[in-house]
Amino acid sequence: MAFTSPLKFVLASAALALCGGAAAQTVLTLSSWVPPTHTLTESQKEWCAMLEQKAAGKIKCNVLPRAVSAPPGTFDAVRNGLADLSFTVHGYTPGRFVTTQMAEVPFLGDSSEASSVAFQRMYAKYPAFAEEHKGVKVLAVFTHGPGIVFNTKRPIAKIDDLAGLKWRIGGGMINEITKALGMNVTLKPAPESYELLSTGVMDGTLFPAESVEGFKIDKVIKYATLFPGGLYNTSFVFMMNQAKYDSLPADVKKIVDEMSGEFAARLMGRGWDKVDRRGMAFMQANGVQFTKADAAFVKAVAEKTAPLEAKWIADAEKKGLKDAKKVLGEFRAEIKKLQ
Repeated sequence: MAFTSPLKFVLASAALALCGGAAAQTVLTLSSWVPPTHTLTESQKEWCAMLEQKAAGKIKCNVLPRAVSAPPGTFDAVRNGLADLSFTVHGYTPGRFVTTQMAEVPFLGDSSEASSVAFQRMYAKYPAFAEEHKGVKVLAVFTHGPGIVFNTKRPIAKIDDLAGLKWRIGGGMINEITKALGMNVTLKPAPESYELLSTGVMDGTLFPAESVEGFKIDKVIKYATLFPGGLYNTSFVFMMNQAKYDSLPADVKKIVDEMSGEFAARLMGRGWDKVDRRGMAFMQANGVQFTKADAAFVKAVAEKTAPLEAKWIADAEKKGLKDAKKVLGEFRAEIKKLQ
């Protein structure tokens, strides 16, 4: 039997360790609280696939079989390391995110990509937005497409038609908008919508076009009211655990940085626009009755919701966003330029 000296054994072990280190692959755990086929899950997976390719396999994502937290707890779950990557709706934790409500006011725009890129540009330019996201590595902020009013009972053609119905909403600025319009609302996460509507617990919900198919409410929704630029929008953050990001090799970190910001915001927005178009066609095929809000309806909504914009400006300035009115105007102008 051959004898291996202790020195040779140590050297061989070190060589193996070095080889193993060279081949080591960082794995990011990805948590998503929407269905696997939802555009948010798909866009995150697309981002991960591009990251793996650009990093030549040095990093990959492992999509967890179920979310590590209920939607409102996702920000803290990523911050605390329960998952490395995920997204959340700012409005699911009322009072925590104020500056981001800028991206949720009425009539912003008809494209998620345009709104998302414009939102990301404001985030990058004004530090007050980042102040509200301490504890995580923000990869991008973004929005969904224009918000639509859906219900199971009747066409909605004026503010008075909204009364007497029970509405599910997701929180954030839409909570204030619906209160200003006199609507009877309950804050519930989007994945609960089918059960709430199909059982009659709720009569309607506010969503972008995509969500009718994404949350499988096409069999219960009968009416939809469209507003130019959307009645509302929803702001999101796509994020990574800060410690995980800090632990990445410098070359991989550089790639993550290159794929963050406007790159990721555009990816998320473009994916949402695609499924919004598909959602509109899907609703038409399923006989959903559409009502386009006329000028009188739009004007009435604008008058009712105008104080909310003034309140947001005051609240945002208290949170450190200087000259918030100017920032909002800049945001709107950027969306218009991008559409």
